[in-house]
Amino acid sequence: MSKIKNLLAGLGGAVALNILHESLKHKDSKMPRVDLVGEEALQKSLNYFGTSINDKPTLYKATLAGDVVSNAIYYSLIGAGSKKHIWTRALVYGISAGVGAITLPEPMGLDPEPVTKSNKTKALTVAYYLAGAIVAGAILKAISTKEE
Repeated sequence: MSKIKNLLAGLGGAVALNILHESLKHKDSKMPRVDLVGEEALQKSLNYFGTSINDKPTLYKATLAGDVVSNAIYYSLIGAGSKKHIWTRALVYGISAGVGAITLPEPMGLDPEPVTKSNKTKALTVAYYLAGAIVAGAILKAISTKEE
């Protein structure tokens, strides 16, 4: 598949992930808050370069944009390789991203609590990333079926 098609499918997965997260993050206190980890990561990165974003809405938008772009690129990798293994790659990439989201904040010097505060939070974090990967895989499968 072409890189453009892979990126578009990855974007579809990233958008699905973010719609899911944004729709549910305030439903109860145990919902994952990946956005808070992302905001902290962005601020720490900016601080390294001697700057910061002090306006909360601007920080939110910048983090959301970065999240969509980075997840679109990541999910686009599901389309790399044989079409027959799209679902396997979607499952592996989705679960890996979710596990990474709950295990990497602490070693990176970030507060893991927004994604690790309970077993429900951890499970939903992994499920969100898996859902995004499945959407990307479904788009790739639909595109490959039309090409045949």
